Amino acid sequence: MRTSSLIAAIGLALLGSGVASALDVAARPPTVAPVAPIAKYSSAREALRDGMRDYNAGDKRGAARALEYAATQGHTLALWKLGRMYAEGDGVQHDDLKAFEYFSKAADQGSEDGPDSPNAAAVSNAFVALGTYFLEGIKGTYVSRSPQRAQEMFHYAASYYGDSNAQYHLGRLYLEGTGVAQDPRQAARWFNLAAEKGHHAAQALLGQLLVNGQGVLRQRARGLMWLILAREAADPTKDQWIAELYEKAFAAAGETDRQDALAMLEQYIQARR
Repeated sequence: MRTSSLIAAIGLALLGSGVASALDVAARPPTVAPVAPIAKYSSAREALRDGMRDYNAGDKRGAARALEYAATQGHTLALWKLGRMYAEGDGVQHDDLKAFEYFSKAADQGSEDGPDSPNAAAVSNAFVALGTYFLEGIKGTYVSRSPQRAQEMFHYAASYYGDSNAQYHLGRLYLEGTGVAQDPRQAARWFNLAAEKGHHAAQALLGQLLVNGQGVLRQRARGLMWLILAREAADPTKDQWIAELYEKAFAAAGETDRQDALAMLEQYIQARR
């Protein structure tokens, strides 16, 4: 499926004829340029291999040059990796617009691959990255804020690829009513899919919904179980909000709910061994 049919499939055309597709970077002035004169390789595969070898060895500038060659040949993994490097300022100067355009090209190149293809994780991640950019837009560029387009990107990655990050982001949109009508029940559905895959932030928010009975039947013990799992997996520095949700729920829970939560947790862990 090429870009035009992909856009139709996920409903981006409904967003208005005056707005260019996230994947249609060719319609914009090219901003993605080689980071340095590109060495010659016998194939994009060879360039990707050398680029990843250099990256893992700490030569990230050399990696960017090799990956750029593979990217000019349309190699999906190279396009995705360069997108990540520019998004994070990892070995190259941080540049969100370049990252956006690399991710766009990766999504376009990989759109013909199914969810079981070797490139599926990279393509799915590219759609999620595009969605996060659309949530806020990129200041001073043609990438405008569009929560509706973010929802389309997340929904495609969540449903077609089963991407847990996309499912989590989609749940957040429904929980907050961003780009979609607020719907805690839909939020819980997407959080549950991500939580079952071990996504700790989704586990925390699903737990909170169950504890409070927000959009779903109140199940305090099961909600507390998800919050325990989330707390154990969370980074204590970056995810303090998860610890706070757990502590609040634990303090409000009765002894029966606490014991039931631990029993559910044991069954959950045993079922996955």
